[in-house]
Amino acid sequence: MDENKKEQEGFEVNESTEEKDDFVIGQGFKINEYEEPEAQAKPKKKNYSTLKNIIWILCIIVVSIGIAFGVIFVGADYLGIGFGRGYDTVIEIEPGSSAKVISEKLADSGAVKCPIVFRLYAKLKGYDSQFKYGVYNFNNEAGYESLSIMLIEEGAKIESVRVTIPEMSSVDDIAKILEEKGVCTKSDFINEVQNGEFNYDFLDVEDIPAQKVYYRLEGYLFPDTYDFYCYDSEECAHLAVDKMLSTLNSKLTSDLRDELKSGKYSLHEIMTMASIIELEAGGSPSEMKNVSAVFYNRLESDEYSTLGSSPTRKYPYGNGKYNTYEIKGLPPGPLCSPSLSSIIASLRPTKNFDYYYFVTDKSMKFYYNETLSQHNSTIAKLQRENNWIYED
Repeated sequence: MDENKKEQEGFEVNESTEEKDDFVIGQGFKINEYEEPEAQAKPKKKNYSTLKNIIWILCIIVVSIGIAFGVIFVGADYLGIGFGRGYDTVIEIEPGSSAKVISEKLADSGAVKCPIVFRLYAKLKGYDSQFKYGVYNFNNEAGYESLSIMLIEEGAKIESVRVTIPEMSSVDDIAKILEEKGVCTKSDFINEVQNGEFNYDFLDVEDIPAQKVYYRLEGYLFPDTYDFYCYDSEECAHLAVDKMLSTLNSKLTSDLRDELKSGKYSLHEIMTMASIIELEAGGSPSEMKNVSAVFYNRLESDEYSTLGSSPTRKYPYGNGKYNTYEIKGLPPGPLCSPSLSSIIASLRPTKNFDYYYFVTDKSMKFYYNETLSQHNSTIAKLQRENNWIYED
């Protein structure tokens, strides 16, 4: 069939025998050459291993040295050697004292440096329940075993005597009382007052002017009722002084000590003022804070050169250095043993109490005045009524 005939019959002849498709696999895609992405630079890790090793080694050395010294210290304490030992001492173990109290007393005496370790040793050995009360005279170079045996077998089981030390007592008064009760001689007692060694923070050598006061511990021997031993004069004098100081130490509570630290006066000055208050108002505790205010008003005023306390003229020592009619300010130290009420009054005088004079009548009633003329008028009135007590 010729081409004309084919056209006539409705057939179309393609110019190319190859069929054309709209979609061909891979058509329009171009494969490029693959390029591997550049690797990011990793930060260099700092090498601390050597430094860490050095630090660990140093720590181990320090800890090892600390442990070694600790072992040596405890070992020496157990054996009772070194650390200032080697002197004779006396301790008193009172009835009912616990192992803790006993170990603390041994620590105070210098016999042990690690009271907790001593208590543990006594507990493990079964000694703590066997310790006896009494007075022990020993050399503090003893080790734990010797101390334990001593506390079980060697206490001086002696009877005690009950003694009352009244408020306002001076050192001389106390010495006389103790000698009369058979505790110790006057001379042994006064020697302890002047030279005895006692471990209390309020006995600061920088605070107590030992060169100015007549008796070093005047005013610090707390007045109370005590049970004192009476088997050896020298030792019992030491124990008596220590017990009175210990009582004062317990009366000076943390609150009172805080007030002392925040106040303008030292403990020695407070005790000195307390002794004057005791001598002036010992029979009238309710008036103590008022009396305290009067003396502080005078002490801190520019108008009054002296305190003018009558009882201070009676103190027999010091060549007038305690007489507050002759000296300015406070005396060198206390004149007697003040009560706790006087100590508190010395710390807490009545506020806004603007008086500078006072006088009492025969019934110990107090009269306060602001001026000398008012004071003299009050005295004249009491004299007319035959109700005035004159003190030389």
